[in-house]
Amino acid sequence: MINVSEQPAQPAPRSLIVTLYGAYGRFAPGPVPVAELIRLLAAVGVDAPSVRSSVSRLKRRGLLVPARTEQGAAGYELSPEARQLLDDGDRRIYATAPPADEGWVLAVFSVPESERNKRHVLRSRLAGLGFGTAAPGVWIAPARLYEETRHTLRRLRLDAYVDFFRGEHLGFTPTAAAVGRWWDLAAIAKQHEAFLGRHAHVLHSWERRADTPPEDAYRDYLLALDSWRHLPYVDPGLPARLLPADWPGARSAAVFRGLHERLRDAGAVFVGVGGP
Repeated sequence: MINVSEQPAQPAPRSLIVTLYGAYGRFAPGPVPVAELIRLLAAVGVDAPSVRSSVSRLKRRGLLVPARTEQGAAGYELSPEARQLLDDGDRRIYATAPPADEGWVLAVFSVPESERNKRHVLRSRLAGLGFGTAAPGVWIAPARLYEETRHTLRRLRLDAYVDFFRGEHLGFTPTAAAVGRWWDLAAIAKQHEAFLGRHAHVLHSWERRADTPPEDAYRDYLLALDSWRHLPYVDPGLPARLLPADWPGARSAAVFRGLHERLRDAGAVFVGVGGP
């Protein structure tokens, strides 16, 4: 079983920058100027030194690339690797319907003792992609996660250690009981409840409003997206028939969709970009 740690209540500046690029920055006509990043992050409470240090870390990780705007200002754009990460994430983060039950994908890996440090990296990556542990060295996830997992492991040059298989669970334990061993469902449910506690009342407040001021919309949307985008990786999107009857995932997904539909485009006005 994978234990799921809670996301911090206060969003990290580095996470907010990634969220900003995912929501708006990648649709800009060119690099996002540093001064503009500072303005946009100030609207959600991040100071300029934190923006600069976080951007430097993202540059070292190869996610942001320095570039000049047409006017010659210093700015940053996404690396090809970062664009692939965001494209893969879109399918989870912006899903508009419950996932279909398409069976399972198994990841089985073997790492030589001389490279045992890669075992931890593999375990961490598979867990971060939503895989549960069926047995030592055997990881399981809904089959639809295969393509994204393949992209991720190939990018990290870990694909040589892993074999993938598709299949169905045949017993002896009922599948609904088995998933409780493979994933920590109580911890995942707690994260959904935390999201609802932070953002359900925000949606209700917007539903009572007739206007949608761009800066307010941008702030509330970016904070909600930053909280939400981690959840589809913590929660692998198991079929409803395998989940507890009071599972909060559908409610948290509905809250995010409501905020996305109400606020995303108005927020784009404040940022000054269009959309996909």
